[in-house]
Amino acid sequence: MNSQYQYAELNRTNTSRFFSRWVQGGSGASGYRAEQIRELAGLSLTPATFANFLQKEIIFPLHNGLSQALSLPHALRRLRNLVVCTLIEKDLTGSADLDEVVTVMSRFADFTVQTALAAITRDMQAQFGIPVSENSGEAQELIVLGMGKLGGMELNISSDIDLIFIYGDDGETLTEAGQKSLSNHEFFSRLGKKLIAAISEVGEDGFTFRVDMALRPNGASGPLVASFGMLEEYLMVQGREWERYAWVKARAITGTANQIAALEKIVQPFVYRRYLDFAVIDSLRAMHSQIRAEVNRQETRHPERANNVKLGRGGIREIEFLTQVFQLIRGGREPLLRNRSTRETLATLADLSILDKKIVAHLLASYTFLRNLEHRLQYLDDAQTHSMPANPDDGETVARMMGYTSLAALNVALATHRAFVAHQFDIIFGNKDSEPAEISASFTDADNDEVMLPMLGRLAIQNPEQAAQIIRLSLAAPRLRSLSEATKNKCMVLLNRALPMIAALPDQHCQTLQRMLDLLEAIVRRTSYLALLIEYPQSLERLIRMMHSSGWAASYLIRHPILMDELLDVTTLHQAPDWAAFTRELDEQLQLQDPDTERSLNTLREMHHTQLFRLLAQDLEGMQTVESLADQLSQLADIIVAATVNAVWKTIQQRHRATPLFSVVAYGKLGGKELSYASDLDVVFIYDDDDQEAAAHYARLAQRFITWMTTPTSAGILFDIDIALRPDGASGLMVSSIQSFERYQTQSAWVWEHMALTRARCCTGPAHLVQKFDALRQKILCQARDPENLKLEVLVMRRKMSAAHPEQPGKFDLKHSPGGMIDIEFMVQYLILRYAREYPQLCANYGNIALLITCGELSLIPADAAHQVADIYRQWRKLQHMGRLQGIDSVHLGTDSAQEFAVTVIRLWSTLFGQALPI
Repeated sequence: MNSQYQYAELNRTNTSRFFSRWVQGGSGASGYRAEQIRELAGLSLTPATFANFLQKEIIFPLHNGLSQALSLPHALRRLRNLVVCTLIEKDLTGSADLDEVVTVMSRFADFTVQTALAAITRDMQAQFGIPVSENSGEAQELIVLGMGKLGGMELNISSDIDLIFIYGDDGETLTEAGQKSLSNHEFFSRLGKKLIAAISEVGEDGFTFRVDMALRPNGASGPLVASFGMLEEYLMVQGREWERYAWVKARAITGTANQIAALEKIVQPFVYRRYLDFAVIDSLRAMHSQIRAEVNRQETRHPERANNVKLGRGGIREIEFLTQVFQLIRGGREPLLRNRSTRETLATLADLSILDKKIVAHLLASYTFLRNLEHRLQYLDDAQTHSMPANPDDGETVARMMGYTSLAALNVALATHRAFVAHQFDIIFGNKDSEPAEISASFTDADNDEVMLPMLGRLAIQNPEQAAQIIRLSLAAPRLRSLSEATKNKCMVLLNRALPMIAALPDQHCQTLQRMLDLLEAIVRRTSYLALLIEYPQSLERLIRMMHSSGWAASYLIRHPILMDELLDVTTLHQAPDWAAFTRELDEQLQLQDPDTERSLNTLREMHHTQLFRLLAQDLEGMQTVESLADQLSQLADIIVAATVNAVWKTIQQRHRATPLFSVVAYGKLGGKELSYASDLDVVFIYDDDDQEAAAHYARLAQRFITWMTTPTSAGILFDIDIALRPDGASGLMVSSIQSFERYQTQSAWVWEHMALTRARCCTGPAHLVQKFDALRQKILCQARDPENLKLEVLVMRRKMSAAHPEQPGKFDLKHSPGGMIDIEFMVQYLILRYAREYPQLCANYGNIALLITCGELSLIPADAAHQVADIYRQWRKLQHMGRLQGIDSVHLGTDSAQEFAVTVIRLWSTLFGQALPI
C-alpha cells in the first residue's frame, strides 16, 4: 500500500481540518506523515515510543534524500502534531477510547516537560554549576507539578498545561572554575523561564503546549518558583479554598522520590483536613458562581461562544466540582479519595457508598460523552475551544464525529446529559441557606422579642417564655456575639430551622432547645459543622431527635462534633456492626499512621467514637436491647484494646519479640460483657514469656497502653483505666507473669478478689496464654471453700460497700441500696464460689442474668426466685441505662416504687445468707 493511498484512507475517515492541514503540509509531506501516523498508531504510546520518534524528528529526513538537524523545541512541536493526529485517527475510527486519548496526551505532556527540562538543566549546570542545599549540601532539582487535567492524567487534545515550579532548599550553585554562581532561587527561576519558552514558543509547526502558571502561589504576581519553605508558609498563611481545590490535582512530573515525599507532607494537610470539611461546599459554590458569571458575560459579548460544554450549565466542570467536593470533605479521613483522576474518584465514591452506584454510572457516561464532544470540537482546528460551533456546517461535522446523523440529534443527547449533570450538581450545591429568618442575627433583645414569642406560640413550643429566655441568653453569649455576620446568619438559619423540628417533638421542648443551642455554641468556630447541618437538613432533624432522647448523647456530640457526619446516612447509621471488617480497617489505618503517635491516638479515638455513636443511634431508635448493646460495646472495647496493644508494642525500642506474649485481663463490666457507654475499664496485665527482657518490656507496654488509652487529644480519650485489681493492689507490680499471678491467686488473694475473678476474662492476647488464664480461673473458682466462712466474707464486704454509699431518705439507689444491683451481683458471685466445685458450668462467663437462671435450674436457689430476680436485674439495668442516656451517673427511684422489687431481691438474699438487709 503506497503512502498516497494510506493518506487517502486516513483523510476519508477524518473530518478534522487540523489533521488534513498537517498531513498535507509541505512538499512531499503527506505520504511521509501518513506513514508516521500508521506506524505510531500500531505501537504502544509510551515515553520510550515518544523518545524514539523524537530522535527521528531531530534528524529530520528531507524529500531529496538529505536530512536536517532540528532543535529540540522544534522537534517536540513536530512530534506533538504527530501524536495528536494519531490520536484523532484512532479516536474517530473507534480504535481508541476516551481513557487512551487523555492518558496518552498526559504521558506526552510529561515526556515533553521531562525531556525539555533535562536538556535545559544540563546547559544551565554547565554554565552556573549544580544548585545545592545550604543546609544539607544535597543537590537540588526543579520539581515540576502538573495541575488540573494534566495532574489527573486526563489532558485534552488541545489543552493548556497548568504547571507549578517548586524546589527543595535555598542555597547556591556549586561551581567549578569559570562558572558564575547563582542562588538556587535565581537558578530555578531562569530554568523555569527557559522551560516555558521551549514548550510554548510558536514556530512554523505551531507549539508543543501552551503553559499556564497562574496556579502558583500568589498567581501572576508571585515568583515563578518557590522553595519548600516558601510554599509551606504560603499555604498555611494565605492559602485559599479554591487553591485547595486546585492542589487536589497536583502531581509531580519531575523530582526525586525523597523530594516528592517531602512535598506531599507539606501539601496534604493543606488540601485534606483531619475533620469532615463541609464548609468547602460554600467555597466551591461561590467559585462556581464566579465562573458561571464570567461565562455568561463572555457569551453575551460573543454569542458564538454560547453552549459551552465545559463551563456551561451541566457541563464538565460541574462533574469535576461535584466529584472534588467529596474529596475535600472526606479525603482527610478517607485516603482512597486522594485521587487525582475525576473518573477514578467517581468510581471510588460509588465503592464507598457515598454516591449511589447508578448515579455514578450515569455521571461517568455523561462525563465520557462531554469529554468526547469537547475533543471533537477541538479536532476541527486544534483550537482550545469548549463551545458548540456557531457555523451550522461545523456543527454537523461535529455531530458526525460523535456518531449522530444530524446536529439536532446530537443536541438532544447533549441536553439530556447536561440536564442530568445539572440536577446532580444542584443536589449538592444548590443554595440551602437563603430562606429569610424570623429570628435575626441582630442579637438585640428588642428586635427579637417582637417576633420570638408570637413565633414560639404559633409553633406550640411548650413554655414559650422559658424558650425565649433560653434563646435570648444563648444569642447574648460572648462567643456568639463576636462572630462574623456570615457565621451569625448561618447560626440563625439553623435556629429557625430547628425550632419547628423541636416543636414537633412530644415533650421536653425547652430541654432539647437548650441542648441544641449548647451544641451550636460549641461548634460556631468550626464552620464546617454549621455547613453540614445547613446543607443536609435531614442530619439536623436526626440530631434534634437524638438530643431530645438523650442528654448523654448531646454531651457526647458536643465533645465530638466530628461525629455529626454519621447523621448523614441513616443506612450506615443503623447498620449492624461488622466487627471483622472494623478490625481490618482499624489495623489498616493504624499501619498508615505508623510511626506518627499523635495520628495513631486520634485514629483509635475517631474510629471508636464513630462505632460507639452508631450504636448509640441504634439504641435511641429502639434497635438494641440493653443486653445486646452491652455485648456490642464490650466487643468494640475488646477490638480497641487489642489494636492499642499491638500499636504500642511497635513503639517499644529493642523489643525482643515481634508479637508480645501479653494479655489484658478484663474485670468488672468489660469482663462480664456488660459494658455501658461511659464505663471505666478494670484491667490486669499478665504475660507468659521467659525472656530476661520480658518483664521490663511488658511493664513499658502496660504503662504506654494506659497512656494511649487515657491521654486527652484533639479527638478526646478512649477509656479511663483502673488497675486496682492487680495482685497486691496499689503496692503490686503493674504486670505479672502468669506463674506469679497463679501463686498470688492460690496463696494470697482475698475472697473479694476471687469474687472479682468470677467476671474476669482475657480480652486480648495469644491463644495459649488465654487458655492458661481460663484454666487458672476455673481452678480458682472451683476451689473447696468453707460455706460459713465464705458467707461471712461476702457479708463483711457488702457492709463495707453499704458504709461507703449511705442511703438517702426516701430514695432508692438502683445500684447500692438494699435489694439493688450490687446485692444481685454479690449473690451470683457467692453462688459461683460456693458451688463451682460441684457444678463447673457456673464458671462460664455469660452474665448475671443467665447465671441466675442456671442456679435455679440446678436447684441451688428456688427456680421461681431465680427468674424473678433475673427479671428485676434486667429491669434495674434498663433503668440504669436510661439514666445514663440522660447523663445521670447514679440513678435513684422513689422508695415506694422500688419496694416491691427490692423485697423480692432481699428475700432471696435472706434465703442464701440467713439474714435480711433492711430496706
